[in-house]
Amino acid sequence: MGLSHRRSDFGHILDFARSLLNLNQERETDQIHQMEEDKTTAAMKRGYLIINCIILAVGSCGGPLLMRLYFLRGGKRIWFSSWLQTGGWPITLIPLLVSYTRRRRTGDHALVLIRPRVFFAAAALGVAAGLDDYMYAHGVARLPVSTSSLILATQLAFTAAFAFVLVRQRFTAYSVNAVVLLTLGAVVLGLHTDGDRPEGETNREYLIGFFLTLIAAALHGLILPAIELTYKRAMQPLTFTLALEIQLVLCFFASAFCTVGMIVNYDFQAIPREAKEYELGETRYYVVVFCSAILLQGVFLGAIGVIYYSSSLFSGIVISIMLPVTELLAVIFFHERFQAEKGISLFLSIWGFISYFYGDFKHNTYTNTNKDGAGTVNKTGLIAETEMVDQTCIP
Repeated sequence: MGLSHRRSDFGHILDFARSLLNLNQERETDQIHQMEEDKTTAAMKRGYLIINCIILAVGSCGGPLLMRLYFLRGGKRIWFSSWLQTGGWPITLIPLLVSYTRRRRTGDHALVLIRPRVFFAAAALGVAAGLDDYMYAHGVARLPVSTSSLILATQLAFTAAFAFVLVRQRFTAYSVNAVVLLTLGAVVLGLHTDGDRPEGETNREYLIGFFLTLIAAALHGLILPAIELTYKRAMQPLTFTLALEIQLVLCFFASAFCTVGMIVNYDFQAIPREAKEYELGETRYYVVVFCSAILLQGVFLGAIGVIYYSSSLFSGIVISIMLPVTELLAVIFFHERFQAEKGISLFLSIWGFISYFYGDFKHNTYTNTNKDGAGTVNKTGLIAETEMVDQTCIP
């Protein structure tokens, strides 16, 4: 009798041990599956980031060149040129419509995701962006490409400073090195500006253009971290669809701000006359302004995506690296002289860009090697330079 009880107890112990072993195996299997899903999600996020970087890069290069072409060939409407920078906002409705269709299939019939708190924040940023558009357009109209590039490059320093204050941006030695090199590279562009002042322009006009462009760079450096701060304090699940809605509201109010300026300045009455007198012809006039609106909207769309999947600092770095590229394109299309300073600037900018990504690679290698159960994975696969956390990234 005692022997049978002992055998029964021993059997229960064996069953309990088997259940523990099976439970551990199931947990290990779940952990392996979770790691595979994390790798797949990280790869998708990196792919989205690359796409947004390309959109931002193309818009940052093509937009300013077309704006300059507008003024060089007879365009004179500052407020209209400002409006073009955000007037392409209806393009954002296309991905939002796709996202809405996908949500309906899952049973979510909400037309919009943005809440009043975020809406009013985006509207305020839109008004600031409209003012920034006007000052930037005024600078492009008055200054050579080399000078405006020099001044606009300071936006990276403003972005870094405001990001540190607003979103507690954390810097590594590599990101600091990248900021310094990219800023120096753009500053070098201004070393050849002597004698580069447009003919027939007074000192007063030149100085007004200079200082308005500088203020535009500072304001742009503030807007990028402010958008990131809006993401952090949205108090609702942050998805890319919500980021697109924020961008839509921002660009709409920026366009509305510039529309008021156009009405006051009688731009709507002057546009048909300006088109007929345009040096390249009336048809090409509308092609230039239409393409300008598309490319400049790409700047906002790409910047929003880069901030969402990475940080405002990285968005500023992408914009800065494209400044010397814009210089090269100006040499090709506008026959500007390519002096030694431009070559040095290009070298410094590429060096800074490589420095940033080398630091990113080194950081990720270290993180993947030393990651433990308490660690978290960066939402972009890039350097974890901000504390912004989202619930989901796929619209």
